[in-house]
Amino acid sequence: MRAITFSAYGGPDVLRLSEVPVPEPGPGQVRLAVRAAGVNPIDWKIRNGFMQQNFRVAFPHTPGLEVAGVVDAVGEGAEFAVGDEVFGWSETGAYAEYALAKTLAPKPASLSWADAAALPVAGETALRVLGLLGVREGETLLLHGASGTVGRFAAQVAVAQGVTVIGTGGSRSLDDLKSLGVVPVLYGDGWEVRVREAAPGPVDAVFDAAGHGVLPGSVELRGTKDRVVTIADAAAFELGITFSSGGEQSREVLTGIAGWVTGHGVGLAHGKSYPLADAAAAQVESEGGHPGGKLTIAVG
Repeated sequence: MRAITFSAYGGPDVLRLSEVPVPEPGPGQVRLAVRAAGVNPIDWKIRNGFMQQNFRVAFPHTPGLEVAGVVDAVGEGAEFAVGDEVFGWSETGAYAEYALAKTLAPKPASLSWADAAALPVAGETALRVLGLLGVREGETLLLHGASGTVGRFAAQVAVAQGVTVIGTGGSRSLDDLKSLGVVPVLYGDGWEVRVREAAPGPVDAVFDAAGHGVLPGSVELRGTKDRVVTIADAAAFELGITFSSGGEQSREVLTGIAGWVTGHGVGLAHGKSYPLADAAAAQVESEGGHPGGKLTIAVG
C-alpha cells in the first residue's frame, strides 16, 4: 500500500511516499480503508523531532492521528464490522491507504469524509476545555483564537449552551464569527480595551486557543487566575494558569462530538484538501500557522 513515511527527524523534505506492507489488525483493532486524514500541528512537530521526550516514534514512521474510512478487516473482539463507515484516532498513522485503529465511532451519514477526519482533535479539545471552565448559560466567555479550528468549534458549542462568547480573531474572520452568534473582537494591540467595550459584564471564564501572549491581560479582565485555561501558551506554567493537553480518546468522546455536529449544526471551517502524495505541502501550510481552516488529506 502507499503511505507517507519518514525515517529521520527533519523538515518536510524527509517525508516520502512509500510502498509499505498492509497492516493486519490485532485484538480489538480494525483495519480501515482510509478515505481522509486530518492534518494537525502535532504531525509536523513529531516530524521535526520537537516531541521526542513525550512522543517517541519508531522509524519508518507514518504521520496522522485523525482518520476516517471504511472498515476493511477486523481483529478478534473488535466493535465494528467490515463495511462500517467510521472516524476516530489511528494507531498506525492516517497518512496511508490503510490504517489500524481501536478508538472509533460511526460516521454520521450527513458528514463528508473530510468533515469526519477533521473532527476528533478539535472537537475533543474544545469540549474538554469548556468542561474544565464549567461555562454555564448566562455567563460570558472570552475565547482567544475563536476563528481557529478548536476555537470555532468551542465558540459554537458555548453559544448553543446560552453563553455569551466574546471571540478574538483577525479582521478577515470577524464577520464569520458574528454569523455564529459570537461577539467578535479584533486581536492585536489594544484588544483588552476592545473586550471591555464589547463585554456585557464581567468575564466569567477565559479559553486561550491562540497562544499569543494574551494570558496576563486575560487574568486582568477576569480578575483572577481561576477559570482561565490555555491550550497554546507555555507561559501558563510560570503564571500559575491551567495548561490543558492530552485529552481523552474514547468512543464516547467521538460520539459526543458527532452529536454536536448533527444535532446542533456545529461545524469546522475547512481549509485545503491535499492528495496523499502532497502531504509534505499540507504540513508546510500547517506549520505556517494560517491555514484558514482545517487541513485534510484525501486518500481514497
